[in-house]
Amino acid sequence: MSDAIADLYRDQHRRVLAAVLSLVGDFELAEDAVQEAFLAATAQWPSAGVPANPVAWLVSTARFTAIDAIRRRQTQRALEPELAARIAAIQAANGAVSAREIADDQLRLILTCCHPALDQQVQVALTLREVCGLTTEAIAAAFMVAPAALAQRIVRGKAKIRDAGIAFAIPGPEDLPVRIDAILAVCYLVFNEGYAASSGELHLRPDLCLEAIRLCRLLAELHPDAETAGLLALMLFHDARRATRTDAAGDLVLLADQDRRRWDQARIAEARAWLARAMAAEPVGSYTIQAAIVGLHASAPTAAATDWAGIVAWYDALLLAAPSPIVALNRAVAIAERDGPAVALPLLEALAPDLQARHLYHATRGDLLRRCGRRDESIAAYAQALDLAGQEPERRFLARRLRELRDAGS
Repeated sequence: MSDAIADLYRDQHRRVLAAVLSLVGDFELAEDAVQEAFLAATAQWPSAGVPANPVAWLVSTARFTAIDAIRRRQTQRALEPELAARIAAIQAANGAVSAREIADDQLRLILTCCHPALDQQVQVALTLREVCGLTTEAIAAAFMVAPAALAQRIVRGKAKIRDAGIAFAIPGPEDLPVRIDAILAVCYLVFNEGYAASSGELHLRPDLCLEAIRLCRLLAELHPDAETAGLLALMLFHDARRATRTDAAGDLVLLADQDRRRWDQARIAEARAWLARAMAAEPVGSYTIQAAIVGLHASAPTAAATDWAGIVAWYDALLLAAPSPIVALNRAVAIAERDGPAVALPLLEALAPDLQARHLYHATRGDLLRRCGRRDESIAAYAQALDLAGQEPERRFLARRLRELRDAGS
């Protein structure tokens, strides 16, 4: 039973929190109430049995716990009208809780965390932490900031929502566009953490990939614009390859070595449909351009048949639409495939000032040097990448490359 409750906590905790927070309106109070509800489940379910709808039970229990907490705060004086109204609302809502209501509560929570009154970096960090349950360390790695600084952003964001009285509500069509960039950034960062975890034993976290896709589908229903469609296409194209990106031991399998027969063709077909919808808009946005790049990979029957000229052209467009050192790095990789590693290497090395602290830069440089026959320099680059990598499957891959290079020279 304890394992079942632990699984439920891992999979449903954030949904329960969103449902409670939508009525309580206070992060700390809601979080405490949800923790109490899970503790109550641990105490009651082994003897009483698991309820028919465990999520609804948890939401209901947490809401009543929140009522008790509010009342305890008011033991020395009569309830203020605002608090009395809040308790009445919680009680009125504490009937049967449908899956759709919980989904709507999650969407309300995302939209609240992405309120324009908050700085956009705070919006994204707060949503990743409170909606999706990413650790502070994982979010800090995505932002390339210290965990302590990231934690302060989250605390400030919660306080501003509370102090400004920001409503947990779905905005009207006229209000949504000012929040869309942050919401899409949240979905993509969650997906990226699942697609290539920033640290830990596992390279893939499918739960986060699927959560990001689910949130993006909800958003596409509410705000069916081109970039939402483009991001959904991008994530679906990537997710179609999930089963082939690691082997049975959890080690990395490079794109060129993946078994393309095992790619999810239904996912690819759906991604193409979303991409076609996104490409109909002008100008084409950055998520749509990225989806077009991944779509070319998905369309190639073999690695040798990849349209690298087309991919380079799309990277040229992406560099104009959303310039960044990582985009430039990926463009250099594509140029290495189209024109050869000797052409791409100077382009990559020009990025050193921006990417010196990223293991991906050194691993890519090591690969290009290896392909150019510069073994000693390649070994040094791979060793630097290994020092910086925090994810175990990537570390094993880099260590294997180093062994191969050293063995070749002995």
